[in-house]
Amino acid sequence: MVVTLIIACEVAFWVLLALGLAVRYLLGWRRTSVAILLCEPLLELILFAVTATDLKNGAEPGWEHGLAALYIGYTVAYGHYTIRWLDGHAAHRLAGGPRPPKPPRHGMARARHEGGLWLRTLLAAAVACALLQAAIWYVGDGDTSSLRSFQLVAVRALAVHGIVALTYLIWPKKAPGTAAVRREEDRTLTKR
Repeated sequence: MVVTLIIACEVAFWVLLALGLAVRYLLGWRRTSVAILLCEPLLELILFAVTATDLKNGAEPGWEHGLAALYIGYTVAYGHYTIRWLDGHAAHRLAGGPRPPKPPRHGMARARHEGGLWLRTLLAAAVACALLQAAIWYVGDGDTSSLRSFQLVAVRALAVHGIVALTYLIWPKKAPGTAAVRREEDRTLTKR
């Protein structure tokens, strides 16, 4: 039942998002679109309540409960970011707004961007681990190994994303053409 609800929440997230943006940009009903988009967090609250109720009714803690916690953590951390990103693209495509800025591709600006995304992943992992720990305490003496394993999944995802973000800081990608410009400058200086 929990897995079905996770899938339903994901589908409902995208349906509400599409509906909210369509109402905003195709019909021009800004307040209505805000009301629709504010329904998004209700999906996570429903998923949380159903998962807690499932555990309260004596369900054996399983991977589906861990997955629900990871989903909620991810949505808390990246939901608003995703909505804002899609809103910028919808404004550009449907309402003639300016083209949304692309994330930086080179140098320290890219490293800062990746660091910001890693902070979102940190938030997602923290929320997921906190929910999983609350579920472990809630279950008490039962078998909670699957919930603990999902805490490790969240920490591993955080570590992998941290390593990726760190590579952008240690080895920043250079803008195309900068190496060629430097070689040309070096040739000019050696000719003098």
